Amino acid sequence: MRTHILYTGGTLGMVETPQGLAPGADLAGWLDRLLDGTEMAGTVEMTSFEHLIDSSNATPDDWRAIVEDLWAHHDSADAFVVLHGTDTMAYTSAALSYALTGFGKPVVMTGAQYPLGVVGTDAAPNVTGALRAATSGKVGGVAVFFGHKLLAGARVTKTSSWSYQGFDSPAVPALALTGAPWQWTPPAEGATGWPDPAPYRRHDVLVLDLVPGVTAARLAAALDPPPEAVVLRAFGTGNVPSEEPGLTDLLARTIASGVPIAVASQCVQAEVLLGHYEAGYALAQSGAIGAHDMTLEALYAKLVFLLCQGLSGAGLVEAMGRNIAGELTTDPDQPLTQ
Repeated sequence: MRTHILYTGGTLGMVETPQGLAPGADLAGWLDRLLDGTEMAGTVEMTSFEHLIDSSNATPDDWRAIVEDLWAHHDSADAFVVLHGTDTMAYTSAALSYALTGFGKPVVMTGAQYPLGVVGTDAAPNVTGALRAATSGKVGGVAVFFGHKLLAGARVTKTSSWSYQGFDSPAVPALALTGAPWQWTPPAEGATGWPDPAPYRRHDVLVLDLVPGVTAARLAAALDPPPEAVVLRAFGTGNVPSEEPGLTDLLARTIASGVPIAVASQCVQAEVLLGHYEAGYALAQSGAIGAHDMTLEALYAKLVFLLCQGLSGAGLVEAMGRNIAGELTTDPDQPLTQ
């Protein structure tokens, strides 16, 4: 089995410079030495971004470049691993999940909290774990391997900037836990996929966090000029400060003007139920989209993905409620809009 590895940048392959950590390690040589004498020796090929990036600089243009590289090597490899910085890996894994539903081969992302040249780094266990997952024959679609766990790509969120257990999937179980042998959980079913998706490009999707005391005037300023879509991170199950003068009216006018508002929760583990409390009822009646149990990363990437497909209005709302790549748990008794 041949495995293609794409290195985009990130801490794993960084070295010390006078300006701080930056990409520059001999990753290919390190990987050859790591796999020497194992059953995977000689079965791995690697490509790299011409311009390696710290993942905090990643944009939808980089998502498109990753998709293009994977498709370019689709017929020459059986499995794929993407080495990526940890800061935005959850965004990229969600984006790839939507774009690669028709890819037909496993894609596993990983990275590291410490560079490979540091004693005690997590680079080696993460890379070898990702390789083992990708070649296991048990992975379909996109996944993330990190900290001895394999997680569904559209369900991942970064939970720590320092822990070796830096990622989790709060709404669903891990796909696998390492051990002797690995413990596997069957993936959730029901994703619809997306045939022949248009490539990623940048779209103006604004993410807003509500805080106690926020005013309608402050939100109005953030929404002027209007973005293409909004992710509103509300409280609890999708509640907003409904007694704040003018706030819910502003959000209703924004939706009526054609700007979709997707309401997420600020809780790491949550299910958005618009209208479950009076504090969220007005948003539900205005046509806001509830994020259900999607992570912020999956929600943001999904809005960008659907905008790239040319969707707007009712078509975008319908697609937001569709389980494209396993990013949400569908419940026919609980629509995403009221």
